[in-house]
Amino acid sequence: MALHFDRPEFAVRLARLTDRMREEKLDALLLFAQESMYWLTGYDTFGYCFFQTLVVKADGTMALITRSADLRQAKHTSILENVQIWVDRVNADPTVDLRNLLVEMDLLGARIGVEYDTHGMTGRVARMLDAQLTSFGQIVDASYLVSRLRLIKSPAEVAYVERAAALADDALDAALTLTKPGADEADILAAMQGAVFAGGGDYPANEFIIGSAEDALLCRYKAGRRKLDANDQLTLEWAGAYAHYHVAMMRTIVIGEPNYRHRELYNACFETIQAIETVLKPGQSFGDVFDMHAKIMDERGLSRHRLNACGYSLGARFSPSWMEHQMFHVGNPQPIEPNMSLFVHMIIMDSDTGTAMTLGQTYLTTDDVPRALSRHFLDFINV
Repeated sequence: MALHFDRPEFAVRLARLTDRMREEKLDALLLFAQESMYWLTGYDTFGYCFFQTLVVKADGTMALITRSADLRQAKHTSILENVQIWVDRVNADPTVDLRNLLVEMDLLGARIGVEYDTHGMTGRVARMLDAQLTSFGQIVDASYLVSRLRLIKSPAEVAYVERAAALADDALDAALTLTKPGADEADILAAMQGAVFAGGGDYPANEFIIGSAEDALLCRYKAGRRKLDANDQLTLEWAGAYAHYHVAMMRTIVIGEPNYRHRELYNACFETIQAIETVLKPGQSFGDVFDMHAKIMDERGLSRHRLNACGYSLGARFSPSWMEHQMFHVGNPQPIEPNMSLFVHMIIMDSDTGTAMTLGQTYLTTDDVPRALSRHFLDFINV
């Protein structure tokens, strides 16, 4: 089998999950998030674009129901032994097959948690599932049960996070080698992704962001490439990915002569991220991190140009996003604990002057101050 972790690691994760299920008085859990299945069993696929569910009972019994195309994938990449197949057919309703499986697993009348908030659960599937289980037992939303467990990284996971961090640094090195007046965004993007692949990494869970000139003010990927002008700005957001574990970085590179606004916005980004490092530790919350971000940005008169979030937790993620549920935004009570991998980004987009500036890197939290995972400093980059 092609397992990314050893069996004792999976056993510890299952024990943590079943302990939490008993605390929540759940007899079973229906996992639809591919990240949850991967974390718990090693199951590695993009087949979650179709219906599939991992059933986990409080006694540790597990069963996967999926399509025939993923049967061998499950057997080869996971510790799962019980893999059930629903059949592709006209007007197929795999929730009927799932209900029958739950009956076989003696879960009629049980209290069952469901991962609703995931890309592996479409609205149509949710409606069909609710229709099947309405009279089956007590159904509760357990969307964040596993994702909260995944926040704390084990030593084996930290090793993958550190490998992903090295790949992210390699990607920035590749970009800086090519970035200059007349350079083509296509070449820069190809070099960055190629550096990750060449280092043994994976596709990221979402596209790298690359944009120059006015597109440097965008925070999302868009199709289309251009060549850099003699005086330009280039915003990049990317991640190293290894065994699906992500470490993200973000920079705005100034090509040619930087203007006063570039320097001013960079200073705000740098000051803010330094201040955040003082609260990115146990005893503080995700909301506290955002409050520090908002305080400094607003004091500098940048409230109109900043975002309403300044980062999020990272880990093993699948398309369409490398972001985990837990974000740095106002009022988030999630405590910061050791061994979290957290991406902090400063993003200032001044549409009035057409000036972009970003600065971001991933940290591993400790018992005290966080450890930056990049070998690159947070310097102003001007080429």
